[in-house]
Amino acid sequence: MPAFQDFGPWSDRRKAELNQKRKKNFIIFGSIALILIISFSIAVVFIIMNMTQKKCSRPVTSTNSSTSSDAAGKALPSTTSIKTVCSKTDYRYLCEKVLKESVGDSKNKSSDPKALIGFSIDAISSELEKVQNKSKLIKSTDPLVSGAVDDCDELFVYAMEDLQRAKQTVDEKDLNQLQNQTHELKNWLSAVVSDQMTCVEGFPQGESKERMRKEVETSRKHTSNALAIVDQMVSLISSFEINDLGFQHRLTEQSSESIENDQLIVTDTGDILPSWVPEEDRRILKERKEKEIEPNVVVAQDGSGKFKTITEALAAMPTIYVGRYVIYVKTGVYDESPIVTKRMENVTMYGDGSKKTTVTGKKNAVDGTRTFQTATFVAVGDRFMAISMGFVNTAGAKKHQAVALRVQSDRSLFLNCLMDGYQDTLYAQSHRQFYRTCVIKGTIDFIFGDAAAVFQNCKITVLRPLDNQKNIVTSHGRSDRRESTGYVLHACKIFPDAKFLPDTRTKIKTYLGRPWQKYARTVIMESSIDGFIDPEGYLPWNGDFGLKSLYYAEYGNDGEGASMGNRVKWPGVRAIKKSKAEEFTVAAFIQGGEWIKDMHVHSPVRLGLYNK
Repeated sequence: MPAFQDFGPWSDRRKAELNQKRKKNFIIFGSIALILIISFSIAVVFIIMNMTQKKCSRPVTSTNSSTSSDAAGKALPSTTSIKTVCSKTDYRYLCEKVLKESVGDSKNKSSDPKALIGFSIDAISSELEKVQNKSKLIKSTDPLVSGAVDDCDELFVYAMEDLQRAKQTVDEKDLNQLQNQTHELKNWLSAVVSDQMTCVEGFPQGESKERMRKEVETSRKHTSNALAIVDQMVSLISSFEINDLGFQHRLTEQSSESIENDQLIVTDTGDILPSWVPEEDRRILKERKEKEIEPNVVVAQDGSGKFKTITEALAAMPTIYVGRYVIYVKTGVYDESPIVTKRMENVTMYGDGSKKTTVTGKKNAVDGTRTFQTATFVAVGDRFMAISMGFVNTAGAKKHQAVALRVQSDRSLFLNCLMDGYQDTLYAQSHRQFYRTCVIKGTIDFIFGDAAAVFQNCKITVLRPLDNQKNIVTSHGRSDRRESTGYVLHACKIFPDAKFLPDTRTKIKTYLGRPWQKYARTVIMESSIDGFIDPEGYLPWNGDFGLKSLYYAEYGNDGEGASMGNRVKWPGVRAIKKSKAEEFTVAAFIQGGEWIKDMHVHSPVRLGLYNK
């Protein structure tokens, strides 16, 4: 019911007054409403303009109308995106040129960080394909040259496979997941750098080598740029204002507490295992200890196994096999050159002892074999593991380069093994590798290559070289400063062979390393270095090559040869602190906490430093 009402009939005057009042009120209220609506609209427009201005406060270097959208849906000019991505590369002009062309040619015109990483990998693949075709045009009657061309063809196949894995990862992962794959991407791209460098180094000095070096130059620069882009992935995402990913960068999933303590467990068979070894693997190791494990195949020279040679056993391996394929090689000297090919993944090969089960060969450089092909044993397939075996090249010091073991296998592991030779004994070529309680013998550059490899609790035994030679333990081949590669000698013992001992202090000098490539990286930590090591520690490769860019670090070593007081005064030779040394542990440097637990290890593994 209304609060007020008229009683009785309305007069005409009264009706007119009411109508006039209603019209007046309508005009007043209508005007007020219109003013409020206009004011509200102006306020909304002002707020939107202010927010847009803040979001677009980043300086724009181009008026290019082409745009890209990041993960949060914000539009960014593609030229700006490309300049941001290429800003930290060593070859900016080439980076910008390739990415601009790629964005222009792509169907979706996308230039967000994820797409640009993919384009940079595509550029390497495209260029490598051209190089591979051009390399086949190098003709020569010199077998070393024609052989080097064949090696390059093989190496480019490996490189293309690693690029394919990297590209597939970029395509399948979102930005949050992709950041967690930084180590994998750098591992694959570093191997591509290594493959290109190995190709060039395989040629003898002369015109053909320089020609190959020039052919590879552009693809090498593309690979360097891709490494730089991946290396700055986290900061790139931040600069593109993609900050809702909830990502926290970690070197490893292993907690700092478990890395320090390793949480070792003593089994009922006496083996010491990290606590992260699954129960099933402990059972397998127990069976291995008791000689009751049933391998897939047995190799025995006396005919008691399915095969008499390792090569035959590998050739018979199924094309598709789920799980680990185990090959038991009985006591014997196997004079052959087995190759664990790229397709042979997850192979475990074990013997009766590093001096009982021995693979031997004598291929060498002096007799006309290229260093890349001199290896007695080659491991390429991922996740290869060797236990209690010996790999020997018997060519001797006079035959110069003669490899006993060449390893390209990613996430490979060698336990209680022997690598025995003289010059170039162990070719730790590429990808991530772990050596535990191994014996490595040699003279010149006898641990060389471009892998990310950790040698833990190994005996590094220096033999007597020829009278006119010097000994060098390591020679690392890192040729790009962003490669994730290097050699780490952790808790090792570096000492002379007994037959060499009388000549160590007077006639023949021994050094810890020399730089095979410009950015060589070697870290020696918590190791025992005998006094036969020259006080200068390191030797130049050729003049001042690499002396300003190499990285040779030492931490927590002992022994007469551990003093750094008289080390060479190159910028990259340094004593490092514990915090820096932790970057080169098994867990951090080769992400060992993420994959060694999946291997059938039967030896203690130290993920962190021994010195607490």
